[in-house]
Amino acid sequence: MPSIKINRMKNKQNNKNLLMLILLLIPYLAISQIELKGKVKSNAAPVPFVNVVLVDSLGTLKSGVTTDMDGAFAIKAVKGVYTLKVSLLGYKSWDKKISLENNTTLDDIILISEAQSLNEVVVTSKKRVFEQQMDRLVFNVENSPTASTGNALDALKVAPGLMIQNGSISILGKGSSQVMINGKLMQMSGEDLVSFLNSIPAGNIKKIEIITTPPAQYDAAGNGGLINIIYKEGIKNSWKNSSSFAYDQNQYNYITLGNDFLYNKNKLRFSLGLNGSIGAYRALESFDALSTNKLQELDSDTKQKKNSFTGRASIDYDITKSTVLGFMYLGNLRRPDQDNKSVTQIFDTNNNLEQIIQSKGFNDRAYNSNIYDMNIMSKLDTLGRKLTVDFSYLDYNVEQNNRFVTNTSDPNDPTSVKQQVSLNNSGQAIENFSTKIDIEHPTKFANFSYGGKLSFNKSNSDVKFYDATLNPPVLDESQSNEFEYKENIQALYFSGSKKINTKLNLQLGLRIENTTTTGFSKTINQTNKRDYFKLFPTFYLSYNSNDNNNFVVNYGRRINRPGFNDLNPYRFYLNNNSYSVGNPFLQPSFSDNFDFTHTFKKKLSSNVFFRITNDNYGIFFTTDVVNDIQVITRKNYSKEYYYGISETYTFDKYSWWTSQNSVSVLGSKTTLLDNINAEVQNGTRFYFSTNNTFSLTKTTKLEVNYWYSSKYKRGLYENGQSSSFDIGFRQNVLKDDLKIVLLFTDIFNKSYLNNNRSVVNGVEQVGNFNYSNRFARLSLLYSFGSKKVKADNKKFGNEEEQRRSGI
Repeated sequence: MPSIKINRMKNKQNNKNLLMLILLLIPYLAISQIELKGKVKSNAAPVPFVNVVLVDSLGTLKSGVTTDMDGAFAIKAVKGVYTLKVSLLGYKSWDKKISLENNTTLDDIILISEAQSLNEVVVTSKKRVFEQQMDRLVFNVENSPTASTGNALDALKVAPGLMIQNGSISILGKGSSQVMINGKLMQMSGEDLVSFLNSIPAGNIKKIEIITTPPAQYDAAGNGGLINIIYKEGIKNSWKNSSSFAYDQNQYNYITLGNDFLYNKNKLRFSLGLNGSIGAYRALESFDALSTNKLQELDSDTKQKKNSFTGRASIDYDITKSTVLGFMYLGNLRRPDQDNKSVTQIFDTNNNLEQIIQSKGFNDRAYNSNIYDMNIMSKLDTLGRKLTVDFSYLDYNVEQNNRFVTNTSDPNDPTSVKQQVSLNNSGQAIENFSTKIDIEHPTKFANFSYGGKLSFNKSNSDVKFYDATLNPPVLDESQSNEFEYKENIQALYFSGSKKINTKLNLQLGLRIENTTTTGFSKTINQTNKRDYFKLFPTFYLSYNSNDNNNFVVNYGRRINRPGFNDLNPYRFYLNNNSYSVGNPFLQPSFSDNFDFTHTFKKKLSSNVFFRITNDNYGIFFTTDVVNDIQVITRKNYSKEYYYGISETYTFDKYSWWTSQNSVSVLGSKTTLLDNINAEVQNGTRFYFSTNNTFSLTKTTKLEVNYWYSSKYKRGLYENGQSSSFDIGFRQNVLKDDLKIVLLFTDIFNKSYLNNNRSVVNGVEQVGNFNYSNRFARLSLLYSFGSKKVKADNKKFGNEEEQRRSGI
């Protein structure tokens, strides 16, 4: 009997819940929608696949359909005053202001054919190379002859406001940036990210969005802004294949092969990309450390293997007219083995050579990563409300086996040679699962978006150090460690944008994140826990005074969380007298970012920025002068004020010459934390870049690119001046299906990080890091595919969005 009573109570409660749900839905059901019908014709014949949309007085899309094979359409909306817009490629657009009070049937709408001849499936009008939007700068790669050759990394090099040096991608004035593909954050950085970007042909990129102050819908992590790479999706009802080959020659050489396939028919969109590289490049490093009683000079020469394979696949399927299901996979395998030789010389205060340390090492490395993503997008109604649900899983594994032999000798006694053989084996496994929900909710008052995200990270790392001088090798437990790190993040966000009038737009957002972290070192039995709840507001204001002038002001608060390796207290030995170690007590830094941008005639963009960062952290070079060991660690060391002004200009007056140019002046002021003994480096920096394309013939182009960075001081470091001069030739043959590119980069070998100077704990350290930025490349890109695939002529409610996005 008790169980029957419980079931009855549950049924009553379920009935109450159902009743409550019905009551909540009544206001929505009460909103009656009116049906607007009509037919579109041209020369008395019906015109199918015409885009028919209703927009309100602020230009916001409220509803849209396409005409059927008889040219007929039926569109639903609530009562109100709208502008009916009718458009189709090859016809003059048709607009009419209408007032909907009851179901209405219009007279036939007559479209007039354009006088000029247009290609059946390709839009021939040309967009601007860059467009300034409220919260981002859009770089249209497909309209930039300079950027549309090579790979994604090459395209980023010529994007306005971006800088790439020694594998680090950054927005000028923002620091190291995170990269997204089609709005999905790539959970990779450093060599993994560079390898992945090298695998993407630039010809497959539609545009690059440079988001200096990310809105509330994006994660609050990272001070360097976001770079969103948008792929081309392919022409409707077609397929395309692109095969690429590239040969790079520096001190060594490597070959890259790739293939990308796009398929778009009816309800299905599919893409598959495969890319592989094999070969090597040279990495030269020097590091000098001067203390009160000795000088250490380290010179390192590494043959860095560049063996990798990347596979990516995505599929989108229209389940219904309003619901799309998508899957994406990205896999990356790298074998970046290192063959290293280094020499360290130690001098006394009188500059007499005291000791020579020669080291030879081979680092066998394996990096494997897999990203799986499933998402579903559903349009909730014809008013523009949309729901997106996304599930992602990442697994990332690293194994490194570093063996090095060190010979220490006294130059005054050639017979006194001490040899040590060491093994440094390490492994790391990272898992991430995340799920998020995003809702777009336009209303008559404003357009709202809101949602949430759950993210679960787990990292396990294991490092073992062996003295291999003995046989068998003996484990040195004092230099070995196991470390486990967990990080859970719960986030909610809300954002609203409103077109106040025809000139003024406002967008406000707030993101709330709660973070819980636990780090456990098994070797030293140490646990570090942290739990913090933070708010991240965003603000954007855009003003269009006229067609030639646009002004944007924005503000955003960000968090920069330490990476898993930054927190791991184990020592990773580069050689016998140099190692890198993490800091489990490292805290995240927080920054407040202010930006002002003015765009003139959509060609000249002026930007002023100011950023305040608290608890700033980074790499800290120190020297153990007693044991002659150089240490790379991480610390929270400063509060920083960073500011600057930049100008970007696109010149395209002549059909035979296009030029993208930017100039920036940057400055910083750093205040050290109380427990830091270091020399502050405050100063200014000048940066200039120009990227030029000359059309010698219709199929032959010459590219001349140059950038220059002055000597500058920032934070703890002073850096020497650097520059790069590049020349490229591009020849299109076989009706532009085959593109041949010959490229010479960094011809004068001046682009590497040099004279990197710091003074920490009374020790002056100077480093130079040359990773073969100078090279020659020969690349081929061959594309082929069908102009049309037989279609079933079904229509969907998102044809207008597809057309505007270039499908």
